[in-house]
Amino acid sequence: MLRALSRLFRIPHSRAASRPWAKLLLIAASIAAAMAVPAAAQDRDDAIRQARDAFVKRDRLKLSALRQQVLDSRHPLAPWVDYWELTGRLSEVRVDEVEAFYARWPGSYVEDRLRNDWLLELGRRRDWANFTRDQPRFRMNDDREVTCYALLAEYAAGRDIRDGARRAWMAQTSPDEGCQALAQTLTDAKLLSGDDAWRKLRHAVEHNRQKLARNTANLLGDDVVKPLGEIFDNPAKYLAKKASARNGTHAWLSALAIARLASGDVDVAAKQLNERWGTMLPPEQAAWAWAIVARQGALGLHPDSLDWQKKAFSLLKKREADRPDWSDETLGWMTRSALRLGQGSERWTLALRDIEAMGTTERNEPVWQYWRARAVMALAKPGEAGNVDRQEARKLLEALAPQLGYYGQLASEDLGAVQPLPPRPAPLTAPERQAAQSHPGLQRGLMALAAGLRSEGAREWNFSLIGMSDRELLAASQLACEREVWDRCINSSDRTRAEFDLNQRYPMPHREQLLPRASEIGLDPAYAYGLIRQESRFYVDARSAVGASGLMQVMPSTAKWTAKKIGLDYRPDMLSDRDTNLRLGTAYLKLALDDFSGSQTLAAAAYNAGPGRPRRWRDGPVLEAAIWTENIPFNETRDYVKKVLSNATYYAGLMSGKPASLKARMGGSIGPRDSSVPEPAPDLPSRVDPTTGEGASR
Repeated sequence: MLRALSRLFRIPHSRAASRPWAKLLLIAASIAAAMAVPAAAQDRDDAIRQARDAFVKRDRLKLSALRQQVLDSRHPLAPWVDYWELTGRLSEVRVDEVEAFYARWPGSYVEDRLRNDWLLELGRRRDWANFTRDQPRFRMNDDREVTCYALLAEYAAGRDIRDGARRAWMAQTSPDEGCQALAQTLTDAKLLSGDDAWRKLRHAVEHNRQKLARNTANLLGDDVVKPLGEIFDNPAKYLAKKASARNGTHAWLSALAIARLASGDVDVAAKQLNERWGTMLPPEQAAWAWAIVARQGALGLHPDSLDWQKKAFSLLKKREADRPDWSDETLGWMTRSALRLGQGSERWTLALRDIEAMGTTERNEPVWQYWRARAVMALAKPGEAGNVDRQEARKLLEALAPQLGYYGQLASEDLGAVQPLPPRPAPLTAPERQAAQSHPGLQRGLMALAAGLRSEGAREWNFSLIGMSDRELLAASQLACEREVWDRCINSSDRTRAEFDLNQRYPMPHREQLLPRASEIGLDPAYAYGLIRQESRFYVDARSAVGASGLMQVMPSTAKWTAKKIGLDYRPDMLSDRDTNLRLGTAYLKLALDDFSGSQTLAAAAYNAGPGRPRRWRDGPVLEAAIWTENIPFNETRDYVKKVLSNATYYAGLMSGKPASLKARMGGSIGPRDSSVPEPAPDLPSRVDPTTGEGASR
């Protein structure tokens, strides 16, 4: 060995054999070997990245060669390359090849991921024997098209699938071959009715799902297919030239045209109903058309939206009044409109009516349980006569209050106290920590994330959490926290059901950078942490689809404007630097707060949707902050504001060591800006994509 080392370091062998030289050579060899390990690991990871690139580019020859290379090297991420190679030719493979893949990677995410893909392929092949054999082993079981194929397989075996098939098909929100085949099969067998198809078509049109609507129209025949195309192309022209109400089909088509018109100009649609179609259409179709106009009006914060929903309900027959055949989304927006525009007891009477008209599942969501409790409490009669209602409202609030999150916090405060911080769980034991550290799926997930395969790493990690107990989830979370993989740290701890570790759910990395910066500019650090948790989950290299970057997801144009505002010598490449990103993001957030007079609710909405939108959304009646937030017309922004404020409240509690108030953070009420006060930053830029209006948040 010394002879080889002496040649390597070009030292005469006679000198290398001496004790001092031999010792030095062995030390040098150890250092060189240690340095070679990361380089070798890097080369192996490069092969994985090249394989994914070949998969994306559909380079089957290169992918096949790389597959063999990583299998031979026994790379821990070899299952992914094996998966990419096989899925690239899945339409050609045989059952035995798939079973061999299952046997190579038993219990792994890629085994179940391939099973998902293979079940779809078997469904397309109508190979019900192999489908039925494999489907019970599908652990994730979260693919609606697989569910539709499973129902087709049961139908082929002679079982009655009517109820399950109707539920699966109605829940479908985007078209796919499996669910369309299921619907066509059941329609041909007279197991799905025309009413079912019309209901599905109405929901598709209501949500502007054009492809799904056209696929559904095929079930109803040519009398619907062609007019529906004309309705999507030009609803006003259809109403003027071809619409009628001479039978059920024509009446529904006319109502669909009104709905399409409302999505573009709700005032024109309301005018059409007021002047012509409201009386021409049968009550069922007219009521639905008014309901969609009311929904669109509520989305646009239109002052007449409450009157429009009253017209919709007035047309219902008595037996339909409590449960109209309208979507839960429409009823949800009617509820929001009642909360926003209703006066006195009418606000709560109409909101309660709208909530009670929802389906059971939607009605039991925390959002509607909370507002139902508020409505019942507000409508309770004074004194003893209202005790039953007040007791019902308190039970609803008491059920919500222990739940971590926005509505649990609100419910607690409505009951008279801020939500307490849950006790920290007992420390993890050494065996619990070791089980997480040695879990193959968690290790593969971390390795994929370290190699830059974020999607694959996150999916591998999440799959590994399926079926874990609270203690196992806490151990998995702790492993991710210690590796500073903050999104997996939060995600894992968020899943616990009885034991809650808020230090895992609401970690505070980058304290040395964030806290002094927040103090310097007068920004509440809990608010900043609450926003960053929602924006990036503390992933420094986060980048959104519209170009927002870093911890605070700052858009390049916003960074340039903010840098100029605070006097920072700025170059675009600086946005990816953690400290610069924090400095620009916190500065912009503070400017947004100042622009909205310190309202954290409005500033959060501005950070997500751009300042121009909340400036418009605040026009109208002065509202309780929770009611204003509930009426934010963008689903993403509404959810974002609730989570940022809820996050910030928990961070404040952790920082102070005592529970904090969500309602105090939200502020008392929101209404139009005081016109006598000048705007601090009228040129405050938007953080949304200027071409699409899409939010910058990840």
